[in-house]
Amino acid sequence: MRNELIVALRMTVLTLVLTGLLYPLALTGAAQALLPKQANGSLVELDGRLVGSELIGQAFALPGHFQPRPSAAGASGYDAAASSGSNLGPTSLKLRDRVAADVARLTAGNPQAPGPVPLELVTTSASGLDPHLSPEAALWQLPRVAAARGVAAGELEALVRSRVEPRTLGVLGEPRVNVLEVNLALDRLTEGGP
Repeated sequence: MRNELIVALRMTVLTLVLTGLLYPLALTGAAQALLPKQANGSLVELDGRLVGSELIGQAFALPGHFQPRPSAAGASGYDAAASSGSNLGPTSLKLRDRVAADVARLTAGNPQAPGPVPLELVTTSASGLDPHLSPEAALWQLPRVAAARGVAAGELEALVRSRVEPRTLGVLGEPRVNVLEVNLALDRLTEGGP
């Protein structure tokens, strides 16, 4: 019995060292060597200060910025430490009321927008932190942003279209616009912001 216990303890320690120490260290080292930007969070810096991540959505409330989809992550949304969806189902009155309020807010804030509010501007992503919008949802906001910035709509449309990211590997996902990246480009275009 004692020999079996010693063998079991050795195997436990060996497994712990292999899977709990060596394997994570090897993967971390490989990630740092092969994809250092992604391994470190795809952080975005502007003039030496951290302004966000390409991978995590954040709130933009000013009329001169493109606004992302809503977030259910954390108490007030966009909390990267509390990534989650709302878990509200299609029959939820709370979800219906929130969507109706968002539609009313977006319609009032974007009176010259073409057509109805795009669905993704009133629905959260599964993580609550999606940093992307479809090009159509970004362009829907164009009249408001152009008016707030005093920029010609055509110039702003060209800026958005130049930042459309294609499908990953040509087949995965949909074309998308990173809201942080397009807002930073917009700030550079109009020298500092709205």
